Amino acid sequence: MVSEELAEIDGQIQDIFRALSNGFQKLEKIKDSTRRSRQLEELTDKMRECKRLIKDYDRELKDSDYKNDPSTNKMLNEKKQSMIKELNSYVALKKQYSSSLENKRVDLFEGPSEGFAEDNVLLASNMTNQQLLDHGNNMMDETDQAIDRAQKVVHETINVGTETSAALKAQTEQMSRIVNELDSIHFSIKKASKLVKEIGRQVATDRCIMALLFLIVVGVIAVIIVKIVNPNNKDIRDIPGLAPPAPARRLLWISD
Repeated sequence: MVSEELAEIDGQIQDIFRALSNGFQKLEKIKDSTRRSRQLEELTDKMRECKRLIKDYDRELKDSDYKNDPSTNKMLNEKKQSMIKELNSYVALKKQYSSSLENKRVDLFEGPSEGFAEDNVLLASNMTNQQLLDHGNNMMDETDQAIDRAQKVVHETINVGTETSAALKAQTEQMSRIVNELDSIHFSIKKASKLVKEIGRQVATDRCIMALLFLIVVGVIAVIIVKIVNPNNKDIRDIPGLAPPAPARRLLWISD
């Protein structure tokens, strides 16, 4: 048993695979290079969508890993690997068609160059030796300038790449520090919450003890007051440590 999300993503991926299969079959029948290029772009978009869905499938599979038994997880992982292999086969097929299309474009651009070469040969046959030397020197100067410009572009690209790499490294380190600080703050908050709960329990216990002691003291004071006011009350026992009331003294007169 798999979740509805996995089943839905699986269905979408299978639909894209069928569309890719039909699309490449149509591509073989298309002769026009423009239409072939447009068809390849559409197939590339479908492959990007399929890659995104496979990533969603993998995330959903990891989220529901603990819900499934080992055999189900193994089956789902094997299905994911088969999806990746099938997508890679379509990617390789797309690269093959793209390279063949590029070769045809190169042939189209290189075709007229033969005529230009013949024209250059005819022009060179009409030039003197000095003109040929001057023309060759000019071409060499232009080539040197083009090489210098290319070297400058390469150096600038290297510098920009170095600066970008350093900036990315600094940002990565900063993000790592921020993550560590957030973890520390989260741990401190959890620890503070536990400490507040413990303090609250201690305060509640102390209040109960104080209330009990207050009641005991009030009771003792009440007993003492009653004992002093009515010392002959036999219903109240003597308090330990408190001397009993002195008996009333009577003077005896002896008559002569």
